[in-house]
Amino acid sequence: MYVKTGQVRFGYMHFVFLGDESGWAAEASECADEQGKFWEYHDLLFVRHGGENQGAFNKANLKKFAADLKLNTTAFNTCLDSGKYTSVVAAETLSLQSLGVQSTPTFLVNDRPVSGALPFEMFQQFIEAEKAKRK
Repeated sequence: MYVKTGQVRFGYMHFVFLGDESGWAAEASECADEQGKFWEYHDLLFVRHGGENQGAFNKANLKKFAADLKLNTTAFNTCLDSGKYTSVVAAETLSLQSLGVQSTPTFLVNDRPVSGALPFEMFQQFIEAEKAKRK
């Protein structure tokens, strides 16, 4: 769970481990969020991904993705160029590393990393085990 500006979001914190491009993409998603388009931008990143550090997420392409989503490109470009979210993304990455996260997808159940795209039943087992610890 990630809390931001009074809203609770389930399922994401930025975890940069693939180099500069993944950091820029994370920052760009926050710039898109300023215009209420975080998830749309997120989804577009996955569609346009061309491989690790292959240039798909260079800043020029990230700006084009914003234009493709019909975001206010002046505001988006200013946000991305300013590095406004660089420290947020870095802090989230460090926080997740301190919890033992090493890859994606990783989910946190009571700050316990659960790695992989697992079936619901397995997540339910992890959740029940954590609930039992509280009793």
